[in-house]
Amino acid sequence: MKKLISILLVFAMLAMGSALAEGERVTAKGVGQGIDGDVVVQVEADATTIYSVEVLEQNETEGIGTVAVEKLPGAIVAANSIAVDAIAGATVTSNAIKDAIRQALTDSGIDPAPFEVAAEAAAPAEKTAETLDCDVVIVGAGGAGLTAAVRATQAGAKVLVLEKMPFVGGNSLKASGGMNCADTKFQAALDITDSGVPEFIEDTMNGGHGINDLALVTTMAENSAEAVEWLESIGAPLPKVAATGGTVHKYLHSPEDGSPVGAYLVAKLSEEAERNGIEILLNTTATEIIMADGVAVGVKASDAEHDYTINARAVVLASGGFGANFELMCSFNPSLANAVTTNHPGATGDGILMAEAVGAATVDMEQIQLHPTVYQATSMLVSEKMRSLGAILVNQDGVRFTNDLATRDAVSNAELQQPGGYAWIIFDQNLVDNNKSAAQYIEQGMAVTGATYEELAKAMDVDAEAFVKTMETWNQAVADGEDKEFGRNNGMDADLSTAPFYAIQIAPGIHHTMGGVKIDTATRVIDTAGKVIPALYAAGEVTGGVHGGNRIGGNAVCDFVVFGRIAGANAADCAAAGALQPAA
Repeated sequence: MKKLISILLVFAMLAMGSALAEGERVTAKGVGQGIDGDVVVQVEADATTIYSVEVLEQNETEGIGTVAVEKLPGAIVAANSIAVDAIAGATVTSNAIKDAIRQALTDSGIDPAPFEVAAEAAAPAEKTAETLDCDVVIVGAGGAGLTAAVRATQAGAKVLVLEKMPFVGGNSLKASGGMNCADTKFQAALDITDSGVPEFIEDTMNGGHGINDLALVTTMAENSAEAVEWLESIGAPLPKVAATGGTVHKYLHSPEDGSPVGAYLVAKLSEEAERNGIEILLNTTATEIIMADGVAVGVKASDAEHDYTINARAVVLASGGFGANFELMCSFNPSLANAVTTNHPGATGDGILMAEAVGAATVDMEQIQLHPTVYQATSMLVSEKMRSLGAILVNQDGVRFTNDLATRDAVSNAELQQPGGYAWIIFDQNLVDNNKSAAQYIEQGMAVTGATYEELAKAMDVDAEAFVKTMETWNQAVADGEDKEFGRNNGMDADLSTAPFYAIQIAPGIHHTMGGVKIDTATRVIDTAGKVIPALYAAGEVTGGVHGGNRIGGNAVCDFVVFGRIAGANAADCAAAGALQPAA
């Protein structure tokens, strides 16, 4: 087939009357638009063959876009074709690399069209059956799975992690704000004395409309300070403290340099996993929990070459939620069919379905959260931390319309009632100087800007007079320490008076599925009869009960660290107490 492609390429070039001599190689650069700015690629090719592809410049998301940067160029060279599959979960970056290659070829006088012919797919190799043994097998390498893996290894267990995506991190990579914690040494150092465990519990229960599992919420709050100290012990301190949406207290802990918390923690946890020799099988999908006499004794899984039977003394489900499974979400809420989602494509609820297949109960499956600040063009989340640092929301009339830092469901519902169902998030240069995420949004072309309020209003196409009045009113509210319009009582430490000014158009998008597998405070999975399923644990977004009817921003990170640590420790204890049982 490759020979046929080469013949077609030669005929195509002859038809064009190319100025290139037969077999003449050229080296050229091209640029594609990535999710975080330009992706610059250098290509060496002639009329029939792509010899090399090198990404020279990129600023893509660590652990997602960078996976495409690492893997796609080699795949294109090997196939001698641009028409290779995008890297799962990194479609924007993959397309940017392909666009850059097309531009480089075109600019060097080579027609890229013949390279759009997909290489003939090789016949799928017959899979081999393989059996692996471990103490603890963990399904999912997101925040909860990595945390559980590290903690179980620290407790002496031999751990194997399965991840169906080509990268680790899952939805945790998308967390950009921080981790809510109570009674920490970082709060004490800042003389924050009103953000303790009782307040954390109360705010979480109120934010979840009181349908949360109080025992789980209490466990999360009471273990949060120890969890943040554990993160510091593995080289991932979170010393900065701020408020978050839906609370009046300062629980939100984030990295010192203002980096998005998710990518930061995933990188640190991955490094710790590597130091501990934890094996992670990427592109490996768990398909079934293996049971023997009512006890979880392993999982079945597969990749492109193997069908695995993995024997284990304990199983931890950490496979995430189902915010990218529209069929499943719409079975609970049909109105979500046309919504965008901030979830990575692997968030399809596999772990929940596997758990249900062995009798596990679920809870709150109908509770699906919209996040109010999603950039619709790329489904990228604009961090809640922007508002906690002082940003506000206005509608297309240029006026505020709600408490910008109310709970996510309240703000989302308010946005949907505005003309066009969208809003603008407004911020200034002072906020940009104090938040890396804000600078990234600007670099990615998401924001419009103006040197004055009037110029920004023009860029937004809103009424300038109304917008100027809105900004002056807000700045005065910050000076007075009182929002008389909507009662906002946090994120008011700085006004929005430092030029230039910025705005990003946003609207609600599917963000978090609060429902999932039912667990107890020891992260043991509970069956439909209310009994523990022995040796089966779960943590993170695959579980339900922690967040109730609405998740408070910053609680997902606390959830996956606290319950990931509990699941890892308890699974290791379970493994130490029992003998490895061969799969049935």
